[in-house]
Amino acid sequence: MPALHGKVALVTGGSRGIGAAVARRLAAAGADVALTYQRGADSAADVVDAVKAVGRRGLAIQADSGDVAAVTAAVDETVATLGRIDILVNNAGVFPVGPVEELGAEEFDRAVAVNVRAPYLASRAAARHMTDGGRIISIGSNVAERTVFPGLTLYALTKTALIGMTKGLARELGPRGINANVVHPGATDTDANPAHGPNAATISGFTALGRYAAPDEIAATVVHLAGDGGAYITGAAIAVDGGFTV
Repeated sequence: MPALHGKVALVTGGSRGIGAAVARRLAAAGADVALTYQRGADSAADVVDAVKAVGRRGLAIQADSGDVAAVTAAVDETVATLGRIDILVNNAGVFPVGPVEELGAEEFDRAVAVNVRAPYLASRAAARHMTDGGRIISIGSNVAERTVFPGLTLYALTKTALIGMTKGLARELGPRGINANVVHPGATDTDANPAHGPNAATISGFTALGRYAAPDEIAATVVHLAGDGGAYITGAAIAVDGGFTV
């Protein structure tokens, strides 16, 4: 029987990149999977089709993670449609880049709303439904540990906040058998940051392995944490970054 048989997962921002890879891996491991997307209904439908192709139930929910009501509603819709929620993957995010002198209150508010407030609210909503064995896994970034390029102050701020949130959730929800962890990907080959992009060689050079990750390599760690292998891992920040932070 698949490791996650009978489990239900919600992956925010699950229509492409790391989120899509996580959704597919969770389904392959036996979970029913809901995902949120802001734009790209066709891409979201493709992921749902992939989930269904391995015999699992899939659900796509259009939701802007910057919208307070939409974040909570996505959790509620997952429970209403799929019957429960056991695994929450906080993946949706924005990537603000620019000199600190140029990123003002508007950019700050949007980045914090999507990258910090949404994971908090989704975790809060999911925790109300989770039982023993629940998992909250947030997707952070290697820049929370090592910021080697200028222009990443705001992004690093938001991803570092997930470390504190995760530690707090782990302590607070541990007595209920709910684990919380954050995964810090490094450079990953996605549409937003392709491995053949103009700065890819420089970025790869900062890693010990000298290359980008495939999204599925990040997803593998997420699924490990979601299953029995993650039963005694909580409050951890796990780098899956090819040695970027060594």
